[in-house]
Amino acid sequence: QSAVSVPRDFEGCSTLRKYFGQLHYLQSRIPMGAEQEAAVPIAWTEIFSGKTVTHEDIKYEQACVLYNLGALHSMLGAMDKRVSEECAAGAFTYLRDHFPHSYSVDMSHQILNLNINLMLGQAQECLLEKSMLDNRKSFLVARISAQVVDYYKEACRALENSETASLLGKIQKDWKKLVQMKIYYFAAVAHLHMGKQAEEQQKFGERVIYFQSALDKLNEAIKLAKGQPETVQEALRFTMDVIGGKYNSAKKDNDFIYHEAVPALDTLQSVKGAPLVKALPVNPTDPAVTGPDIFAKLVPMAAHEASSLYSEEKAKLLRDAMAKIEAKNEVLDQFMDSMQLDPETVDNLDMYSHIPPILMEKCAALSVRPDTVKNLVQSMQVLSGVFTDVEASLKEIQDLLEEDEAQERKLQELLGKVPPPQGSPAGLAEVSRECSKYLEVHEKASFTNTELHKAMNLHIGNLRLLSGPLERVRAALPAPALTEDDKQVLQNLKRILGKVQEMRDQRMSLEQQLREMIQKDDITTSLVTTDRSEMKKLFEEQLKKYDQIKVYLEQNLAAQENVLKALTDANVKYAAVRKALAEVEHKWNTTVQTLVASYEAYEDLMKKSQEGKDFYTDLEGKAAKLLEKARAACQAAEANRQQILEKELKKQPPPRPTAPKPALQTKPPELEAGGMDAGALPPLGSLVLPELPEELRSL
Repeated sequence: QSAVSVPRDFEGCSTLRKYFGQLHYLQSRIPMGAEQEAAVPIAWTEIFSGKTVTHEDIKYEQACVLYNLGALHSMLGAMDKRVSEECAAGAFTYLRDHFPHSYSVDMSHQILNLNINLMLGQAQECLLEKSMLDNRKSFLVARISAQVVDYYKEACRALENSETASLLGKIQKDWKKLVQMKIYYFAAVAHLHMGKQAEEQQKFGERVIYFQSALDKLNEAIKLAKGQPETVQEALRFTMDVIGGKYNSAKKDNDFIYHEAVPALDTLQSVKGAPLVKALPVNPTDPAVTGPDIFAKLVPMAAHEASSLYSEEKAKLLRDAMAKIEAKNEVLDQFMDSMQLDPETVDNLDMYSHIPPILMEKCAALSVRPDTVKNLVQSMQVLSGVFTDVEASLKEIQDLLEEDEAQERKLQELLGKVPPPQGSPAGLAEVSRECSKYLEVHEKASFTNTELHKAMNLHIGNLRLLSGPLERVRAALPAPALTEDDKQVLQNLKRILGKVQEMRDQRMSLEQQLREMIQKDDITTSLVTTDRSEMKKLFEEQLKKYDQIKVYLEQNLAAQENVLKALTDANVKYAAVRKALAEVEHKWNTTVQTLVASYEAYEDLMKKSQEGKDFYTDLEGKAAKLLEKARAACQAAEANRQQILEKELKKQPPPRPTAPKPALQTKPPELEAGGMDAGALPPLGSLVLPELPEELRSL
């Protein structure tokens, strides 16, 4: 009901469009077409004859609504200011191209063509007026005006058709006369501006003929304008003043100044029209115009089947794209693996400009313990002192035992036999066993102590470095020395690696966009309102929405070959720089690890140093006791030897007389001093015995 009596404004246009769209949704679900089960009689009044025309076809309702939409647009266009080139031709064009022409004579092909060209011609007029107000170039204005002429010529041909003439009656002659007047008028405007262009190009002969032609055509328009409103007559008079003045001035200048030959008009290039207006498209399924489909829940099985077919087309498109992407990605991954180029570490120069966090942490820890190195040195010095004391004690015990052993050998050699067992002290054997045991322990501990000192000497310098200023720590870390050419090689490689990553990211993004587009692409609603014979065409049209992203993907994939070639060239130049950087990085890492290890070894060194001190302190006490025991045992052994020697001397027979009788033996000085007892015998080494047996004289 609202569509039958619409208000004559843009709200009325909106109502007609919405009703037309809902009819389109309806006829795709309910069989209301001609000779279909749900067809109902639909009646409208023909505009020119006033007759009521009835058809049992839902499409007739749509056609009439569409005709009224075009008519209402044309009325609003006539009421509007002439500054807009939008026109009503869209509704008449859609009606001509999509609906039968047999419903009524006012919907015949010729009438619709007449309406379309009248609408387009008037829209082009609006654009022409706007172009002249904007002072566009003369040649462009001439072409726009020539297109107005072309549209009106098409309208005039439709008016001259016999069917149109019989349908329109008297108004046919009026319309034809007005259209012909406009044809001449706008032809005159076109030639006026062609004359202006000739004037700009200083072609004064052409200028004259164009202005003359414009004047002739304007005179024809004036003849056809009899009976037109005063506004039209006034416009024609004004145009005559302009063109007449231009022609007279141009002819006078050429006759008296330029003297150029005036060519014939038919020898000049004709002005080709420039169609700059177009019919507003009509889309019966545009939800922004029709509003929500009120029959949306009614989806025929055929539409579901068609939707499945369309889904398969989308899946095929995705499979093709993914096959290409995966093939290129595989080549790219293999290439990058063979190159062993990590964009994150290919240029690691930044790491040399600062101390790594783990090292900073160790420096900070040592900064609050300023006596670290001093404590370690002192601890090791104490350990060395105790070690030396133990070593001296054990050496002295060894010396005592060796001296005692030497004395025993001398005694045996003196007496020529082994001393009786009962005369040897048992303590020396025990001292010897314990000394051997302590020496073995000391030897093992000595190796450990040496290793501990080596470790301390290894780490002490690093600990001093870590305890010092950060500048010294940074200076101690290796750093690469690159030339400007080396830096340029690095920058170039980084740039190309960045391109590789950019290519990867773009490819992933395009793939994701394609997947999302396919996921969201549901044309079931369009399939409902599309004829089965048009399905293939609809699929093709709908799949065109993927063309742009497919082009982007193809460009991305095609770029890979060039990018990898550039990367290969850059990598060749990078080889020498890479080797140098790898060596410096290895040294840098080794230095950092060594410094960290020195810090972590500090506590262990202190602990082992303390354990060493405790061990050697204990060993020192035992060695001291053993030394005392050794001294006592050695003294006892010496006393024992003296007793043995004394006994042996007492067993010696008196000396035998010889001739001549020797002088009386005198006592040694030691005996003369007061006698000699067993307890005061001198050491064997200094003892001089009288009348020694033959076997002892060599001693």
